[in-house]
Amino acid sequence: MAPRILLARHGQTAWSKLGKHTGRTDVPLLDEGRRGAKLLGERLAGEPWNALPGVEVRTSPLSRASESCDLAGFGGRAEPWDLLMEWDYGDYEGMTPAEIQAVRPGWLIWRDGVPGGESVADIAARADEVVAWARSAERDVLVFAHGHILRTLAARWLGFEASFGARIRLEPTSLSVLGWAYGAPALERWNDTGHLEA
Repeated sequence: MAPRILLARHGQTAWSKLGKHTGRTDVPLLDEGRRGAKLLGERLAGEPWNALPGVEVRTSPLSRASESCDLAGFGGRAEPWDLLMEWDYGDYEGMTPAEIQAVRPGWLIWRDGVPGGESVADIAARADEVVAWARSAERDVLVFAHGHILRTLAARWLGFEASFGARIRLEPTSLSVLGWAYGAPALERWNDTGHLEA
């Protein structure tokens, strides 16, 4: 079996609901986010996942991701990993895209990075380390993390520049699967929130 990487974005927070860039600020989950994480766990416990026996689990150490992991039922199997932390938004932490555009017209994080934070090359390098780990053995992996780092992971898994992440949106508490097709890295499932519609 070729290894796959399952991506779980953390549940909804007050800042994610408002569209604020939430990098290293440890914003807690809303009740809605906790409910979504539990529903994701119920989904992964059933067919065809069957609680993912043998999967290796890692989580961002930030509470919105680690609590989502716990609520989904994987906390006891998870190892926190700093590489899965969200993009360091530096001077733009807590700002919405509109607020940033007001001070820096034309800004695009996927091209420009952020002052006082990480460049696109920085987050791509972190994502590359996670991809290398995911492909290092014949077992699936499950990661609980954040929107921008997970979008970067997908881009790098597929062999694209990190900027491809701009084209693949990711909702809170979504499930995505990166795998293989015809021997090449492939997108098996993306931004699946079917468990939230129950």
